[in-house]
Amino acid sequence: MASITASEEVACNGTPTSIENLNLKLQNGTNYHHDTLQAPLPNPSLQVTADHRLKAVDAPVFAPKAGEVLLHIKATGVCGSDVHFWKTGCIGSLVFEGDCIIGHEAAGIVIRCGEGVTDLKPGDRVAVEPGVPCGDCFLCLDGRYNLCEHVQFAGVYPYAGTLQRFKTHPVKWLHKLPDNVSYAEGALLEPLSVVLHAIKQAHITLGTPVLVCGAGPIGLLALSAARASGAHPLVIADLEPTRLAFAKELVPWCRTYQVNKMLTTEENAREMRNLFGSEEYVQPRLVLECTGVESSVCTAAFVVRRGGVLMVVGVGKSVMNNLPFMHLSLAEIDLRFINRYRDTWPAGISCIDGKLVDVKKLISHTFPLEQAQEGLVLASDPRNGSIKVQIVDEIETPYF
Repeated sequence: MASITASEEVACNGTPTSIENLNLKLQNGTNYHHDTLQAPLPNPSLQVTADHRLKAVDAPVFAPKAGEVLLHIKATGVCGSDVHFWKTGCIGSLVFEGDCIIGHEAAGIVIRCGEGVTDLKPGDRVAVEPGVPCGDCFLCLDGRYNLCEHVQFAGVYPYAGTLQRFKTHPVKWLHKLPDNVSYAEGALLEPLSVVLHAIKQAHITLGTPVLVCGAGPIGLLALSAARASGAHPLVIADLEPTRLAFAKELVPWCRTYQVNKMLTTEENAREMRNLFGSEEYVQPRLVLECTGVESSVCTAAFVVRRGGVLMVVGVGKSVMNNLPFMHLSLAEIDLRFINRYRDTWPAGISCIDGKLVDVKKLISHTFPLEQAQEGLVLASDPRNGSIKVQIVDEIETPYF
């Protein structure tokens, strides 16, 4: 999922899921209808409850159905959405109405295969694409499966996520990892996919001037991917100087701008524009807005070149009332949005395998699976200085 900032509360605009809809969801894809297995090891998991608590639970281990495999999850990244589901219980219309295992940035190893699985075998290392679309709606049939209204997304209630040792997943939504791509890197393919989808939609070409708003994990990956795509000049903006220093270390060719809280959005925009030059033509043709914070989106609107593209990648409040509508209109600025990703894992694997982006540098903290709760607490407080927290399970993979 796209990034969510800790500084901006996410509002819930959806109505509660009806019992009928919940029953339909349970019938159409959660683990409630799997047969259970007797595993040689416990299955520790981390759940978010409907009353905003974290709960460590030994979860059942399910047998893979036809077309599925059972995975030993080796690494899961903590995403801002996990924190917001815990703290607020919802993101827009996605509401936690009961306990649910969280986590969706994951990689692991195949333990056993269900009936009809021929593409993978036990021992194969894979990255998990966490969304399982219906495959039958007009959007799925059109190839835009990321917009499927019936997607079963790991870690979003009621679909169990990857912060557990053992998890079943359809083989169609698993991607085999090369030997030189680690589990930690494989787990980072999910946030990298968010960025790759945005960049693909924005059509960066060699020499495209680009601004990235936000130096969180998504913004830093956007910075790296934009550079690898040929963007230059490249500027990244954030409130936090330590994150800007990290961005400069990650991509030395970029320029940084520390957002000044004492200035208006238009004043900050003018300062950012000065980093690109004085003429309209040299201003950023593309702004990748990776915070979802309303003030940042407004600032981005005043920075982007006339006729340019403002791509909102970050996830924020359900309603924003202060967008500079007439400025966007008169300048013919193309305001675009993305929803997750589609067909990005193969490209992401190639980017990591070919050393086009170095995602490992983003991992600031690592916790064992049994301490997943401590990892989430650390990631939830920006004062701790984390970039990307990962939960790993280094225990030897049991085959059973």
